[in-house]
Amino acid sequence: MTAPLQHRPAGEADLATLVRLRDDAARWMLARGVTGQWRPGELGEDHFRRIMEHGEVWLAEGGGRVVGAWELWWDDEAAWGPQPPVAGYVHRLMVDRAAAPGTGRLLLAAEARVAGTGRTRVRLDCLASNPKLTDYYLRAGYRLVGRKDGKPQPGGPAKSFALLEKELPAPAASWDLSGRTSP
Repeated sequence: MTAPLQHRPAGEADLATLVRLRDDAARWMLARGVTGQWRPGELGEDHFRRIMEHGEVWLAEGGGRVVGAWELWWDDEAAWGPQPPVAGYVHRLMVDRAAAPGTGRLLLAAEARVAGTGRTRVRLDCLASNPKLTDYYLRAGYRLVGRKDGKPQPGGPAKSFALLEKELPAPAASWDLSGRTSP
């Protein structure tokens, strides 16, 4: 059995770690022929600092080290247009491949965070030209609800994205501010 991960909000001291996770994930994708998604050096500390000012950035820790991270936004008009406040938007799900906790475990934590706020949906987008990733999210219970062409990207050209959504069950656990779940 894999040890549980602890989750906490990222802070200023975590910026270099976030950039490293993002760049390592980009290199991992490129080494496997996934082009057009992320490029090393594309996002720096300023990007994550801006997200922390307007949304949330979460870290997952296991074995005394950071093993993953994700961004959680409370709106995403660039992809979804104006929407009522019923969803959380997951972005930049990153996993340290050396620790390999699994992207799914991070996604579940992000879903629990959204459910803990009383919102009923999680939304995300992934590169439309990456069918393996789209299939991964479909297998995780998301449904394809649309496509956004020409979505602006920080640090790069606009891209086309598949839009996916998952309805959340009523929260079975609460999420405290430290990021840990409790029954």
